[in-house]
Amino acid sequence: MSRQGTAARVRADRAPSAVPGAGDGPGAAPAVPPGLLPGVPRQRASRPALVEAEPAALPQPPRRRPWRLLPTPAGTPFTFGYALLLVATSLFAEYADPVLVSDLLQGSSTDVVHLAQAPLLVLVASALWIAGGMTSAYAIGFLFVLTALERRIGGLRTAAVFFGGHALATLATELPVAFSVAAGGLPESSLHRLDYGISFGVMTSVGALAGLLPAWLRWPVLAGVGYVAVTDLLAALDPMTDWGHLLSLTLGIASWPLLRRWRTRHARPAPLLGDLGHPALRGVRTY
Repeated sequence: MSRQGTAARVRADRAPSAVPGAGDGPGAAPAVPPGLLPGVPRQRASRPALVEAEPAALPQPPRRRPWRLLPTPAGTPFTFGYALLLVATSLFAEYADPVLVSDLLQGSSTDVVHLAQAPLLVLVASALWIAGGMTSAYAIGFLFVLTALERRIGGLRTAAVFFGGHALATLATELPVAFSVAAGGLPESSLHRLDYGISFGVMTSVGALAGLLPAWLRWPVLAGVGYVAVTDLLAALDPMTDWGHLLSLTLGIASWPLLRRWRTRHARPAPLLGDLGHPALRGVRTY
């Protein structure tokens, strides 16, 4: 063998093996893993973090809570308290002395004479009775309509709508009677006509509530209530009261722009995440 071949063979035997663990032995240098330089500390290879995509939350259907259709002391205090008062006066009218009941109803009537003498007193007193009793259509409508309206705009505003419509429709129907009697078109007995009840306030509340309902429900409600009002007016059983019902409904419809602003102000602001107790989320508003 030549001298050059022998030297190459010796150099190959002294070189560290590329295979890990090869060349181990006394005095042998430790094997260096591929990709690492001598003197550089071992580092853990970075791997891309696997982020599991959270499934999109499906919209939950609204829970049906039928008890919200009726007044409650906490949710609708005005409607609830007023309903209790109407129940009390209706039971009194049903079981008390008929002569006493007749005198009270006459004193609460919003006829021309009483409006001229004590307008504020009779306007309030006339709304404390239900014409037809607790099973009348207006009594049932009172519960559902005013409850729905109060849940949307609050108790004070609901009271303003109800009593505002009651007062305006009463004056609008009784003042023409006074003018007609003064002009000789009606007898003087028309100045003492018995007029009381909650129907004007309920009809105004129906018209007002319709403006806060979705369109698919708004127009059927108005069409149904308007049909009843026009039918009663054409029947001419009590023209003044029937005109008052139609006018009350119109007053409620005319209040839509104001009611929508009231509803916007009555809406509660979104809760703060900081209220959940996490200090890092305090002061951040959710929408």
